[in-house]
Amino acid sequence: MSVRRPATRLVALDRALERLPLFRLSDSAADDGALQWVPAAGTRWRVLPAPGDRLPGTFDQDVWVGLLHRWAEAGRPDDGAITFRLHAFLRSLGRKADGRTYEQLRASLTRLERTTLESTGVYGDGDARFTLLASVVIERRRQEDADQLALFPTLTANEPGDARVTLSPQVRGNLAAGAVAELSWARYQQLASPVARRLYRLLSALAPEAEGEAARWPLEQWAERLPLAQRYPSHLQRVLQPAHEMLVSAGVVRGATVVTEGRDRWVEYRW
Repeated sequence: MSVRRPATRLVALDRALERLPLFRLSDSAADDGALQWVPAAGTRWRVLPAPGDRLPGTFDQDVWVGLLHRWAEAGRPDDGAITFRLHAFLRSLGRKADGRTYEQLRASLTRLERTTLESTGVYGDGDARFTLLASVVIERRRQEDADQLALFPTLTANEPGDARVTLSPQVRGNLAAGAVAELSWARYQQLASPVARRLYRLLSALAPEAEGEAARWPLEQWAERLPLAQRYPSHLQRVLQPAHEMLVSAGVVRGATVVTEGRDRWVEYRW
């Protein structure tokens, strides 16, 4: 008789990866070009979409965090492999399971497997080129579950199924080495805004670097790190303000604001 593992409340994230811009904070099909970030001279980070696809977006962000939550619930297996029912996974994300969302999930898993990440002096030592998922296999639902297909009238041959995905060796290596940032799965889901969810991920990764109970970063650099498409400071503030309010309300931080000092603007967070 198998023993059911207790529900895991914390999600272990790759701290080095979370500090880098990766998921666009929109799901627009226009986001099909490479994302590039140059934090310092001689360094570069690029996110390259697969041919014919777009960059990872807000839904992909949730799928990625959901996969890491599943990995933690599975006892953090060394091989990085996790299995799940598509239906159960969508429900864990708080999404309705229907024909449209099944296809969204399939597309997202494929995107996470095929989007190429390139690092020069930013992620780990030396240069790196990898994907978030090393492999994705989705199989059709077993025959004994065929009677459930009537619940999904929009589905044809691509009926609900079982997935087996494997985290990339690069991500597994960082997690195994203890380069981990942890966040609460329940608190992450409580945040209704993709921007607030991204801020939670980023702050979880940067918090160990903060000295004392407060930390600040230049507003423009912060926007590039999220990343945000807006460039004018006033527009950035309008995007960040509701997300900041959510972070404070959820108890992620005690304070979150944009501070103006002369011509300089900073984002400041208090724990």
